[in-house]
Amino acid sequence: MEYIGIALVPLIIGISEVIKRAGINIKFIPICNLILGLAFGIGFVNPNDIRMGIIQGLFIGLSASGLYSGVKNVAEEFKA
Repeated sequence: MEYIGIALVPLIIGISEVIKRAGINIKFIPICNLILGLAFGIGFVNPNDIRMGIIQGLFIGLSASGLYSGVKNVAEEFKA
């Protein structure tokens, strides 16, 4: 994955945080991350090759979900 894909992961996490604060149920955040990852993968990372855009979008969206989940779990541990 190129550098733009790596840079999109924290951007997607930020967007998902805005979506969460807008009132969307937090159980849908991973789905939002996946949809955003696919959109960015197809639209920005690899617009000329849809298949590679989808694959890279999946990587980006799933990475954002994993990073979001990991940070959330660590933050909950510090609150306790």
